[in-house]
Amino acid sequence: MCGICGFIEPNTKNSEMINPPVSREHILERMMAAIIHRGPDQGKSWMSEHAALGFRRLSIIDLEGSMQPMLNETGDLVLVFNGEIYNYRELRRELIQAGHHFSTLGDSEVLLHGYEEWGQQLPTHLRGMFAFAIWDEKKERLYAARDPFGIKPFYYAPAEGHFIFASEIKGILPHPSYKKKLNPEALEQYLSFQYSALEKSFFQGILQLRPGHFLTYDKKNDSVRTEQYFVPELYPECSVKNSKEEAENWITLLDEAIENSIKTHMTADVEVGAFLSGGVDSSLVAAEFSGSKTFTVGFGKGQTRYNEMPLAKELADELGLAHKGRQISEREFWDAVPEVLYHMDEPSGDPSAVALYFVSREASRQVKVVVSGEGADELFGGYCIYCEPNALHLYQKIPSPLRRGLAGLASRLPKMRGRSFLIRGSMPVEERFIGNANLFTVKERKRLLKPATKALSPQALLAADYEDAKELDDASRMQYIDLLHWLPGDILQKADRMSMAHSLELRVPYLDREVFEVARFLPAKYKQKKQVSKYLFRQVAARHLPNASSQRRKLGFPVPLGHFLTSETGTEIISKAFRSPAAQKFFHQDALDELMAGRGCGRGNTNRKLWAVYAFLVWYEIYFPEDCASAGESSKEPGSQT
Repeated sequence: MCGICGFIEPNTKNSEMINPPVSREHILERMMAAIIHRGPDQGKSWMSEHAALGFRRLSIIDLEGSMQPMLNETGDLVLVFNGEIYNYRELRRELIQAGHHFSTLGDSEVLLHGYEEWGQQLPTHLRGMFAFAIWDEKKERLYAARDPFGIKPFYYAPAEGHFIFASEIKGILPHPSYKKKLNPEALEQYLSFQYSALEKSFFQGILQLRPGHFLTYDKKNDSVRTEQYFVPELYPECSVKNSKEEAENWITLLDEAIENSIKTHMTADVEVGAFLSGGVDSSLVAAEFSGSKTFTVGFGKGQTRYNEMPLAKELADELGLAHKGRQISEREFWDAVPEVLYHMDEPSGDPSAVALYFVSREASRQVKVVVSGEGADELFGGYCIYCEPNALHLYQKIPSPLRRGLAGLASRLPKMRGRSFLIRGSMPVEERFIGNANLFTVKERKRLLKPATKALSPQALLAADYEDAKELDDASRMQYIDLLHWLPGDILQKADRMSMAHSLELRVPYLDREVFEVARFLPAKYKQKKQVSKYLFRQVAARHLPNASSQRRKLGFPVPLGHFLTSETGTEIISKAFRSPAAQKFFHQDALDELMAGRGCGRGNTNRKLWAVYAFLVWYEIYFPEDCASAGESSKEPGSQT
């Protein structure tokens, strides 16, 4: 795993564009330094008259070779690459047979020769996780691609005639041609989705390359073009019979695909560990991987829903694996938040990122690579909300006008059991589901925010994707939306950033090309059965795990927010943040006060909404400290004391 960055300059010399002049070498050094945590083992750069590419290496495969930036034999193609290509040996053999000559033993060189052989269709041949850029010195053209699911990140910014790119936004910020400014539309969508939901990032002018896309930047006419090469379309088979033989066939197909993927993801010249919670996803990976070390963190003592360490330790012992657990105190949690949000690049309203930060730190002290269970829920229908269509099935046979009327009455009632059922049951799936997080409604976020934007509603933002999946059952449509948005925007974003914060490579065997080719055809009846999610996947896991582990309900790195937000420490921290200059700049105080009043452990609490706002405020003070300082000065009354 590595960090990449670079920039392409216009024909006008750099010294004429930047005042005061800054050397190209110094600019690239600063960009590389900003992402050194992604690759602390080695750093190297390459420059030509108009292109500059930087690389930070975390050595995993071919430890002594495969240095980047890597050139082809003629020196006119230059590669920087972040990720792992698991089928590189097969591709290497294929390319050698086609006449290509290799000088290294790793996977990086496969991309160079693969680009020579297949051009822009190169990503369709790759099995792995990747974000890479190839500069063509002769054609003065940059080609970049990102893996199908968005495991690895790629950001870019056209700025004052320059084209700047990096693995993380913080790698772009040091370039003097980019002028830092907040994108308020990203903030408004974040309040609903809990993550950065747009192609345009929180930094105006910086974009992320979408999963399953490639881009070309043509220096000669200063143009950027992106194209999608992969769509995670679902084709669930419409089987009506419920034969035991059919189910067993699907179990075997999935079992073999997962086993093969886990074996493939063990490719490394260093030791590989595993994250292990009490849930079925990571447990199955741990049961099948060939390593010996597992890692878990939790909150509180003893076995609770916030502490899966006892369950993980019990399973590790049964599987004959070493286990390292770490209890996170409340003080440690709060102290880590600024560091977490710095590494996230953009605000994240997902508090489990903090837990992931700590488990990554524990693992990095013993191994360089871990395998983890991300992606299983999106591929196999694991989120509890996917069972909602089953619960609403009979109710939605009632005519829509009557259901709308009942919803109107229910909305006037206090928050109580059954109220949400009546309201959500009155809406089609495309109105009620925007992803696994649905924090502020459009009305609520308008009431909270001071800056007015023209941001679309979440429903309008997702309308085209829902239209693409209109032939699917409701649960599969929800799954498709999550594959496109929630998975890369929340799950994989925090997985990459929190592991890379500790120079740890995190691999996700479920998000594999071969596994997906089985999962995309899985009949809907085998994903959810009544209120049991990930139904058939659990049968696969039962072949390798104790029944208690394979059937355990999903928790998902739970954090005791209700307790932390109402403690003396939490109350003081949140209160201070909600009266900060940044809070006064972006949010209405009465709306913030309502969030404070609604925190706690009761039904209908405001914990997740409050946390999303708090996370943004912490992030903003890290990345825009000058704005916070000026806002603080302007908010003082005449004659007030500091």
